[in-house]
Amino acid sequence: MTHYIGEFDCTVDSKSRMMLPAGLLKQFPKSLKEKFIINRSVFQKCLVLHPMDAWQETVKDLMKLNRFNKKNDDFIRQYTNGGVNVEMDSNNRLLIPKRLLDYARIKSDVVLTASLNKIEIWSARQYDAVMKNYEPDAFAALAEDVMGSMGNKQEGNVS
Repeated sequence: MTHYIGEFDCTVDSKSRMMLPAGLLKQFPKSLKEKFIINRSVFQKCLVLHPMDAWQETVKDLMKLNRFNKKNDDFIRQYTNGGVNVEMDSNNRLLIPKRLLDYARIKSDVVLTASLNKIEIWSARQYDAVMKNYEPDAFAALAEDVMGSMGNKQEGNVS
C-alpha cells in the first residue's frame, strides 16, 4: 500500500472541481490515479480522499463487523454516509459533491494534507484554525502517549 506525504494549497472552482497538485499526483502509482472515494472524516470537519487501494482495505475491515450488532451497523452507516466514487478528468480534476463541500465548509481555498494512505481535504480557513491551536508541548505529550511504548521491547529481551 502506498503512503503519501505533503501539504498542498488548492482551490475548488465554481463547478465544485478541484485540481490535484502535481506534487501529490507524482506520488500516486499509475494504477491508482483515476478512481477515488471521498467521504467525511470521522474526527474532523474535513473530507478524506481515499485512493481505491486504501478504500478497499478499509472496506475489508468494515466487512468483518457483525451487522447484527446495532453499534456496528450504525457505525458502518455513518462512516460510509455521503461517500462517493470520483474519477479524475483529463485535467486532473475531481468533482466534489456540494453536500460534502458544505459539510467541510469548503468554499474555494482548500488545503490537502497527506495522512499516510489517505489525503485530507480541508477548508483553508478550518485548517488554519486547527493549526493555530497547535501546541508543541501538547503534541509532545500526545506523541509520548501514542508512540512512546513502540519499539522498546527487543526480541529475546524481557523488560
